[in-house]
Amino acid sequence: MTQPLRHLVLVLGDQLDHSSSAFDGFDPQHDALWMAEVSQESTHVPSSKLRSALFLSAMRHFASACRARGWRVHYTPLEAGVATLADALAAAVARLRPQRLILTAPGEWRVLQALRTTARALGVPLELREDRHFFSTVRDFAAHARGRKQLRMEHFYRALRQRHRVLIDGDQPCGGRWNFDTENRAAFGPAGPPPVPARVHFSPDATTREVLTLVDQRFPGHVGDLATFDWPVTREQALLTLKRFIDERLPYFGHWQDAMWRGEPWLWHSQLSAALNLKLLNPREVVAAAEAAYRAGTAPLASVEGFIRQVLGWREYVRGIYWTQMPEYLDRNALDAHLPLPAFYWTGETEMACLREVIGQTLRLGYAHHIQRLMVTGLLALLLGVAPKAVHTWYLSVYVDAVEWVELPNVLGMSQFADGLTADGRPAPGGPMASKPYAATGQYIARMSNYCSACRYRPHQRTGDTACPFTTLYWDFLMRHAKRFASHPRMALQVKNLARLSAEERAAIRARADEIRRAVT
Repeated sequence: MTQPLRHLVLVLGDQLDHSSSAFDGFDPQHDALWMAEVSQESTHVPSSKLRSALFLSAMRHFASACRARGWRVHYTPLEAGVATLADALAAAVARLRPQRLILTAPGEWRVLQALRTTARALGVPLELREDRHFFSTVRDFAAHARGRKQLRMEHFYRALRQRHRVLIDGDQPCGGRWNFDTENRAAFGPAGPPPVPARVHFSPDATTREVLTLVDQRFPGHVGDLATFDWPVTREQALLTLKRFIDERLPYFGHWQDAMWRGEPWLWHSQLSAALNLKLLNPREVVAAAEAAYRAGTAPLASVEGFIRQVLGWREYVRGIYWTQMPEYLDRNALDAHLPLPAFYWTGETEMACLREVIGQTLRLGYAHHIQRLMVTGLLALLLGVAPKAVHTWYLSVYVDAVEWVELPNVLGMSQFADGLTADGRPAPGGPMASKPYAATGQYIARMSNYCSACRYRPHQRTGDTACPFTTLYWDFLMRHAKRFASHPRMALQVKNLARLSAEERAAIRARADEIRRAVT
């Protein structure tokens, strides 16, 4: 009879970190790893083929690297046909009889609850360990949030900068300022972007090719073009991607971080979020590399600070929001939005050129940068009044870097402004993710891209058949929520602009907005 294991160390698909706390005290003679590919992780939301392939390929490469260390790995492949993580774990515990399960805290509430429930039902202790991947802990964030009337990322970001001595000279921020947004976020102008550096390329190896075939066979109806798959799936590939970004893209990242251009999906963005969220990269090494470029004079401070703000600021902040506000957070709907997501979000087939470009790129590559997500796909859903949970499901499904702890607060809170509630459930001036809704007309998209030049709609028009739907819906959004935002410190002026519109024009805007909703939902 097989002797029981001491520890069975559970490794999830977004925990591919050899320095994980789960491995503290690991003894290859007495302990083993458990990893499982199960269909539910690709079907609880309709995960794109690209997203599923990235997770599975990275998991298989990680398992192979662990075996090369001489570690025992009990691995359930997707081909085994196991439906859920709970089913796979129950089978492993029955077979291996471990004395204890070890797990670094997962990144998703649903997964944590499933594994806790399964371990309890099996009668085996589950030891949950701190996730050291981050600069801060959930307890750190909870302590920061305690007693504050209003949460803002900027305050948390500055505290982390000071604590970890990031971009700090003496006791002051480098350059004498915490924020360089005024020097970043420029548009390209009519000439468009200068030549964009070539993207680092990773030809699929045998393991990845096997996964691509498997995903195509198992999830034929899911979106995504596997012929475009070209993401880092190993630690070595992730490190090369980081180096190439620091050397070639970081110097111009900040200046053009909000700009968009047809046919240019990558521009100067880092493309590191997927590797970070799988934990192939550690945020400390990413931030250190960016700061080193500034110190060496190879990247300007404004660009470096803008990038570090995304990693040390937003990434840490949204994790705190997620874990201190789940599971209720998932059901927030402060703007009382209930429409279904337009079907073209799954096809890209729409007359709106900006959405056709961004959704088409998303479905083809599994990628769009933050402004394409926030101010194109997210903005339309906000203005239409799409149910926030439906928007969340789409984002979690289609982007290769989507894991719930980071995706949900960004989509539900920042993009859809759905978390703006007080403690007793009443509407609040702003939620923890945003102090105001990111509502804008089509003229914002026209200013920051060349999308509108290929569109039949005119961004400056509010009414009529050629009026940009974003512009019509923006004014309709203000009218629908005028009472809610009339005294809002950052929205009141926009609401006051409604006074410029005649009763006839308001009626025309409402009628045209209703036509748009009927046409797209």
